[in-house]
Amino acid sequence: MNISAPFIKRPIGTSLLTLALLMSGALAFTRLPVAPLPQVEFPVIQVSASLPGASPETMASAVATPLERQFGRIAGINQMTSVSQLGATGIVLQFDLSRNIDAAARDVQAAINAARSQLPSYLPGNPWYRKVNPAEAPILIMSMTSDTVTLPDIYDQANSILSQKLAQVSGVGQVYVGGGANPAVRAELDPNLLNKTGVGLDAVRTALGAANANSPKGQVSNPVNAWTINTNHKITHPYYYPPMIVPNNPPTGPPVLLGVVG
Repeated sequence: MNISAPFIKRPIGTSLLTLALLMSGALAFTRLPVAPLPQVEFPVIQVSASLPGASPETMASAVATPLERQFGRIAGINQMTSVSQLGATGIVLQFDLSRNIDAAARDVQAAINAARSQLPSYLPGNPWYRKVNPAEAPILIMSMTSDTVTLPDIYDQANSILSQKLAQVSGVGQVYVGGGANPAVRAELDPNLLNKTGVGLDAVRTALGAANANSPKGQVSNPVNAWTINTNHKITHPYYYPPMIVPNNPPTGPPVLLGVVG
């Protein structure tokens, strides 16, 4: 039997069948769901923690290790990496593709709460997490320069004004401000003078925190209403720090000024 004979005897039908196959193939090609580079989003969560002034070794041992110990108990983690630097620690958790990112985020939050008792008590805030895509790249990088404004002022404006406005744009996931530091007054202490006067680092830290506490300073009231005075007494100029009194040991000794030990 010759397979080609029916098609040779009916050339019109053969042409129509070939044209139908050609059109079907063209239509199916436009609807193929498979792409050469499929969009695969790995379930990844990044956890960050900060402790100003702590060395990378301290961040790795006192902050990263307790968190990693709790994160290791979460099911579905394929990879966990951490990077510790001066005053900050970042931990990246990558989960299985079948793992729901929202359920994983809840497990990460529960692990952070469980590790809070093992973290330093003087940690300024709880570690925080965010869902990330490792294939992401910044879509916009902006730089700010000035011949008249100082670098701390530029950073303050970028952090408090520009980044806040960019974060309000629909679809923006994260705005990161780099290349500077928040304005701050730093006290350098002499260990020999601290030992001589009986003043500890914790006492100096407590005195600095109490002097810059943003708490109500009083209340104004009448028989009907009461208003709380919420003025800010933060010390922003180095001139006012040397006369500050810090507790010493024994407490019955003469008062010690911050300008004496630092």
